[in-house]
Amino acid sequence: MATVASRGAVHSGFLARNGLSLAFLALMLLSVLGHALTGWHASNQERQDHGQAPEALTTYLGDGHFLGTLFENWESEFLQMGLFVLLTAFLRQKGASESRPLDPSEEPEPDPVPYAQRPWPVRRGGAWRKAYEHSLSGALLLLFVGSFFAHLYFSWKHHVEQQLQHGEQAVLSMWQYLGGSDFWFESFQNWQSEFLAVVALVLLSIFLREKDSTESKDVEAPHSKTGA
Repeated sequence: MATVASRGAVHSGFLARNGLSLAFLALMLLSVLGHALTGWHASNQERQDHGQAPEALTTYLGDGHFLGTLFENWESEFLQMGLFVLLTAFLRQKGASESRPLDPSEEPEPDPVPYAQRPWPVRRGGAWRKAYEHSLSGALLLLFVGSFFAHLYFSWKHHVEQQLQHGEQAVLSMWQYLGGSDFWFESFQNWQSEFLAVVALVLLSIFLREKDSTESKDVEAPHSKTGA
């Protein structure tokens, strides 16, 4: 009994309850730190090549070069996840762990939830429930839109700084920059990698397994089985 109780105490701790999100948050922060430091050194090297004084790290963190590339990557991630959540509600892939069953009759019935335990938009019903039913994809796509325009603004800001450094007089407006190839080159090079990652996950999950992962089917499940 003591062993069972101690195991329960371990799994009820804050780190145990939030380990997955905390691990990825730590990896994200470390990556942002690496992004900032390496981008700062690269930017200062470029500035020195043009006979300019290097800038402090705190200055660089508010620079278009850093923030433009930061939001450029966030934009593609939120687009990928938003579309993945949305499209898996309608589309199927035979054998993939991330797909709903091909036959709707094979989908398990949701477990009944007591009324008092349901989220308040569900209890409220009507438009509140309808909005809540699509709140996950909606939030991810809103984050994509916000990151898209942040990427646009800071990338344009950096582009203008580059134009001025090279003595160009005709500076593009942000909307002119939106219609140019530089901005879309930055976006599409990230979008294609995100969509490739989703295709790889969907197709590889048909044939490969990862024991105990929610992203994988059971190790003994046949390749033709759709869903986890």
